[in-house]
Amino acid sequence: MQEYLPRIADEDLELALKSAGAVLIEGPKWCGKTMTAKQKAKSEILMQDPDNKANYKRIADTKPSMLLKGETPRLIDEWQTTPVLWDAVRHAVDQRGEKGQFILTGSAVPSDNVTEHTGTGRISRLKMRTMTLYESKESNGSISLKSLFDGGHDIEAFSELTIEKLVFALARGGWPAGVTETNERIAMKQVYDYVEAVINYDISNVDGVEKSPARVRALMRSLARNISTMANSSTIRNDIAFDDNSISENTAASYINALRRLWVVEDLHAWSPALRSKTTQRTSPKRHFIDPSVAAAMIRATPESLLADFNTFGLFFESLCIRDLRVYAGSIDGEVFHYNDRTGLEADAIVHLRDGRWAAIEVKMGTKEIDDAASNLLTLKAKVDTDKMKEPTFLMVLTAGEMAYRRADGVLVVPIGCLKN
Repeated sequence: MQEYLPRIADEDLELALKSAGAVLIEGPKWCGKTMTAKQKAKSEILMQDPDNKANYKRIADTKPSMLLKGETPRLIDEWQTTPVLWDAVRHAVDQRGEKGQFILTGSAVPSDNVTEHTGTGRISRLKMRTMTLYESKESNGSISLKSLFDGGHDIEAFSELTIEKLVFALARGGWPAGVTETNERIAMKQVYDYVEAVINYDISNVDGVEKSPARVRALMRSLARNISTMANSSTIRNDIAFDDNSISENTAASYINALRRLWVVEDLHAWSPALRSKTTQRTSPKRHFIDPSVAAAMIRATPESLLADFNTFGLFFESLCIRDLRVYAGSIDGEVFHYNDRTGLEADAIVHLRDGRWAAIEVKMGTKEIDDAASNLLTLKAKVDTDKMKEPTFLMVLTAGEMAYRRADGVLVVPIGCLKN
């Protein structure tokens, strides 16, 4: 049986069960939703169980409440395959009037209007992503994002994560089955199998619309080549043409939407702060997959090839950092954005908490780039109108290096191998 490594989502799920009648865990296939849910569930029904799914479907069509009977919290895995269960759960929550009755998991967003009610006030939503370096035990977690927001800026730490270990962790990804796999070749092959399943089956099944695997492959390869950039739809379509494939704007949009519904792609939206002067801020999102290993698999990048191509490695490393920051920020009630304006000033990540606190982060592979990154962050800090919003709680350069420390100008330098939530 696969070893269960504790997840940051464990505490989030426990809190959600105490605050709502049901909890919906959403995220990509294979990211560990079901295993995390099973740690809290007292009974379960697996809607994709090949021995029983036809029978479950018949019961759901006639009397869905029968599928909800069992000790609570009751896990209903892959509920979206039988959408009527959503309204059945909502109704049961209303009738029972108790917290923590159900845990629903889903690896695809169902099409619009399949449920009669959004579930507001009854069903809490929890998003799971792939494992961070801290969850996979590749970051030592000596520096906490929450602690930094609470003022703990006098940092000293050392990362044991070598560049060779880091590039392998990136290419392998944060998929639980890969993280616990001791054979590196098998772990890498599992990522290839995942993307092949997305291309050949999942993307057509998510909405019942047949899609060309060749075009899906070309689209995902283009997204991989443009990872961590603000490439627009025209750039993506022109790039696809180099693979001897053509795709219309509408087709590209529908394919990307299907990938979003499968939680395969997750773009990073732009941050729009109040500035002291009128500077045009760019609003285009940055392109990202749910895990950088998907991008690596799409261009058949290996740890060895990435080490030989530091430009590509740098873009993929940024995407890995965004993945981890999203998980860490989410656990402290925050979101991650990026900043870019017409002057060329940018910040790779803005972590913005719900209470208004925020931090600006630049991602850099090597130590030679730290000075420029710190200068950019200080320039952004000076641009923000602090009469209308708070000053940044901290500025950080997130690196692939070894040492964590505070610079004389106050900017923090933190290796990704030291960070946790």
